[in-house]
Order: sequence, then C-alpha cells, then structure tokens
Amino acid sequence: MKSGFEIRRCTSCGLGRTVLTADFDPSRYYDESYFQGGAADGYADYQGSADTLRQEFRRTLCDVLPYFHGGRLLEFGCAYGFFLEESRSHFTSVHGIEYAEAAAQACRDRGIDVITGAVSETTLDGVYDAVVGLDVIEHVPEPHETVRTLARHMSPGAALVMTTGDWASGVARLTGKRWRLMTPPQHLSFFTPDSMRAMLQAAGLDVVSLTHPWKRVPVSLIAYQLQRIAGLTPKPVPGLTGLALPVNLWDAMRVIALKR
Repeated sequence: MKSGFEIRRCTSCGLGRTVLTADFDPSRYYDESYFQGGAADGYADYQGSADTLRQEFRRTLCDVLPYFHGGRLLEFGCAYGFFLEESRSHFTSVHGIEYAEAAAQACRDRGIDVITGAVSETTLDGVYDAVVGLDVIEHVPEPHETVRTLARHMSPGAALVMTTGDWASGVARLTGKRWRLMTPPQHLSFFTPDSMRAMLQAAGLDVVSLTHPWKRVPVSLIAYQLQRIAGLTPKPVPGLTGLALPVNLWDAMRVIALKR
C-alpha cells in the first residue's frame, strides 16, 4: 500500500499496477496547477524551467535521432511543447497530444499542432514516422492499449521512444514504498525492463535500445520533490529557476523500439 492505494505486481514480468476504484478519475490531476507547483507530485515551475528543459530535450533528441528518418513526429503527453519545438527542424511536421488543456492551448498559441486529450483513434491523425513519450506512459490508465493504438498509427520501421521509471532498479528495491517514483495515483504503472519489452513486443515493436541515461534536472524540481519525499508539503523555492544538475540514480530507463 502507498498513499492509500494498493500496488500489485505481476509475478511473471514484474509490472506493477496501482489498483484504482471504479469512480477514480486520474484526469483531475492534470491541469495547469500540476505544472506550476499546485500538486505535491507534480512540477515546481515547468514553464519557468523552460531553458533547462529545452537543453535536456536537445540532448535527448541528439541521442535518439539516429533511429529517426524524418517524416511526421508525434509526442504524446507533450506538456508545453518544448520537445516538439526542438524537433521541428528534423521532421516534415510535428504533432502533439496533451491532456492538460492549459498546456495544450499554450502549444497552439505558439503555432504547434497539439490536440487536447489522451491517445485514442480520435486524437491520432494518420500515420507517424516517429513517436515520443517522455515520462508519460506511467501516468496512462491503460498503457498496453495505448501502445497498441500508437503502433497501429506508426509506419513500418518507425521508432517509438519512451522514458519511465525502472522498478527493478537497485534504488527502487532498496527504498521500497519510499521510492521517489512510487507516487500513486499520479503514477499508475511501474515498469521493469522485462515488462516494458513484453508490452512493446506484444504491440509489434522490437526493442533496439534500453538504457539508463543521465538527465539534467531543474534544481527547482529537485528541491520540490525532496520536500515531498521528506514528508513536507512541497512549495516552490524562489531563486532556483534556470539552474540544473546532472542526475542519474539508474532508476529511470529510456527504451527505443521499432515498428515491424
């Protein structure tokens, strides 16, 4: 149990799932306050950290570009569209899906094609040559169906890039319920490398890379989440905007898979 929610683990692949009540609505978590210090398990100041986030997204893009071949890019859970903006010059067109209306509208105001909602046959438009989901799949109520739906809209040879926590990591095993990414009901799934591979293979995607990369994290977010982990009510700390630190606890993985 964590935060009043039961976490169940699959005995074969190791996938963890948050058990939700029938009337639970995860969408209530994802509004503007989630990105701006209004949620204990959210961001301290997402927009204020734009420069730091863009730098990290440029690094991520450089790492994964060898697997992309131009064409149409889709990012699901694109937040305020910073990754999409950094990617524009490498693709014919870029598109996004974002649940938080304020974030999606901020993208549209800057000329980025973003639909408000979740991944579905309604929000997907045509076929994509590259799909990205950065720290998103753990928030999705039905991750396996989400990946299958994305795969149906990917061209042959297209790459899917996702990042998420690694529940099989040493840090996750050592800290148990106090693991920094064990935050139900914000995080609904807790993946292991085995469960991630199984989900992707079942959707017709072959894993070609699974790594635990370093990441430049806004200091404002580090301070915010350390308060939460310490049992305090987290509040944004003034003066930290624009600062970042390289972090790697080897408990977050990046997977790249190609459509058969």
